[in-house]
Amino acid sequence: MSEPLSVAPTAAPRFSPRVLVPLALVSLYLVWGSTYLAIRIGLESYPPFTMAALRFLITGTALYAFLRWRGVAKPTMLQWRNCAVTGTLLLGFGNGLVCWAQQTVSSGLAAVAVASMPLFAAMFGAWFGQWPRRLELIGLLIGFAGVILLNIGGDLAGSRLGALALLAAAASWAFGSLWSKRQDMPEPMMNTAAQMLTGGIALTLLALINGNGLPVAPTLRATLALAYLAVFGSIIGFSAYLYLLRTVRPALATSYAYVNPPVAVLFGALLANERVHALDIVGMAVILGGVAIITLARDKT
Repeated sequence: MSEPLSVAPTAAPRFSPRVLVPLALVSLYLVWGSTYLAIRIGLESYPPFTMAALRFLITGTALYAFLRWRGVAKPTMLQWRNCAVTGTLLLGFGNGLVCWAQQTVSSGLAAVAVASMPLFAAMFGAWFGQWPRRLELIGLLIGFAGVILLNIGGDLAGSRLGALALLAAAASWAFGSLWSKRQDMPEPMMNTAAQMLTGGIALTLLALINGNGLPVAPTLRATLALAYLAVFGSIIGFSAYLYLLRTVRPALATSYAYVNPPVAVLFGALLANERVHALDIVGMAVILGGVAIITLARDKT
């Protein structure tokens, strides 16, 4: 009769990875899929690096102050260094270059280029000794094929420099994600706050280098887009992503990059009157099939 008493409390499963992982994935799929449209709206008034710097400095400072008020330990010097490196790679170059590229590159092309990130993650993962499983590799290739299919016939005539910036952003994000998994980092929420603070500082330096200043009279529409990016894109989305990085394999954690393009298309159709073609629906189905295969590979651990 002693064995049943050793079972975990009933409330524990609510916070188990079986529940939190799907919630984090759905959060990334929907929230980060909508940020392409929000970035485009924000760029109507805010320079790219200024917008990104404000987004992460404000949310990072607020979250850090709240956590310290709640008694969460501040990062050690080593953890600050690791957060600075990761924050610069993920937010400084990863997010900053996406914002910069969307000045001259369509949102569709931005989504396609950023969707190459899981392939960079698989390549860097092999470099770190974590080779993708066969099912993961199949899922990655199917997902990338779906992204290409989704954008066949779309406006891919962005500037070459913008397209290169997007690929550099995807590579920087992938490398930073994998590098951080092997470093001493703070507890999850403090990790989020520290990376947003350090990434915001890196973005501020990029804004100064590029001559980006504060807008004189930003529109309400652009400011609301910036607020959405700060609250939903940064606090909710980035926290979910860092949780996934520590919990699941890289292929699943980065699968959002394949789901974001169809989500971005749907948001564009609903909120910006963009047309959705039959081929778009097929491409979305292929992408979701690739993600399903990656998820199946995770379950076969």
